[in-house]
Amino acid sequence: MNAVRVIEKDGKPAFYVVPAELWERVRELVDEAIDVAVYDRAIAADDGIGFPAEVAFAIADGASPLRAWREHRGMTLQALASAAGLSKPFVSQIETGKRTGTTSTLSRLASALGVPVGALVV
Repeated sequence: MNAVRVIEKDGKPAFYVVPAELWERVRELVDEAIDVAVYDRAIAADDGIGFPAEVAFAIADGASPLRAWREHRGMTLQALASAAGLSKPFVSQIETGKRTGTTSTLSRLASALGVPVGALVV
């Protein structure tokens, strides 16, 4: 049985009976097309901010994005504060959530860390 059989109802096709071998090939093609479409949508939605696993896991475990990135970069609090031209206590307060940084402050911190500002606002 190599042919597709058509079952009609009221003179119009109602069902198609397809040999298993053909169905398997069609299903593989459909699955591949879905995978390609999902990949294409993910690429189109990419905002350019990539998170290393270490940073993503730290954030998921409750660390602030600022702290996760700082530690990932191997920077001390003092080194980050100096690189951003900010005080160590101020940066510490932003890391712990006691204070929020302005756009300008976050921009300076992001620049010192070498990441886009959006990576610090998750």
